[in-house]
Amino acid sequence: MQTQIEEVADRTYRISTLVPSIGPRGFRFNQYLLAADEPLLYHCGMRALFPAVRDALARVMPPERLRWIGFSHVEADECGAMNAWLAAAPRATVIHGPVGCDVSLNDLADRPPRKLADGEAVDLGGRRVRLVVTPHVPHNWESVVLLEETTRALLCGDLLTTDGDGPAVSGDDPVEHVVETERMFRAHSSPAATAATLRRLAAFEPTTLLAMHGSAFSGDGARVLRGMADGFESLAQAA
Repeated sequence: MQTQIEEVADRTYRISTLVPSIGPRGFRFNQYLLAADEPLLYHCGMRALFPAVRDALARVMPPERLRWIGFSHVEADECGAMNAWLAAAPRATVIHGPVGCDVSLNDLADRPPRKLADGEAVDLGGRRVRLVVTPHVPHNWESVVLLEETTRALLCGDLLTTDGDGPAVSGDDPVEHVVETERMFRAHSSPAATAATLRRLAAFEPTTLLAMHGSAFSGDGARVLRGMADGFESLAQAA
């Protein structure tokens, strides 16, 4: 396994590791670094991947400069290495929504997290991220996404999941691959609820979709999210 780091949007870096043993074509695990006066890392990665991810991030900036750590939900690939990052970056604070903090992170995190309300924003210094709660979408009660308002990049967690390898960022329509991957893994708790949430997120008109698994998308993010919503509604009807 090799861990890569590439700039996929303005001052936005994807750190990515392909695990070839997952699924028929392998599976990528991504973290994103938002370079700002107060840098943010979105997704911590699994504990076993921490040394490789830390070393990749260090090619862009010293890891100890991290100020904020975020992720969509409480799961090993999202926050397994959370406390390792808190140890490596003494000024870093975890940000999450009310359910994530109250149910899990107030206990799991080695330093107290900062609880954000739905719609609350954090100024990173030259960049600004807004938390949007997405309960049970893709699967966990505490699920959230972040919208980076300066570049309109959506840190969408598992909502754009595709399997296999691919470029760091693509302008190709990913909808068919996303729906195919969902048929394979059945990862979403409720395709019908997912469809409604995707349409709500499309209203933000994001220009970049930063996926936890697979390639990031650059282009008309609202069109892609609405197309995914149609696909998930079809899955719900078939079920």
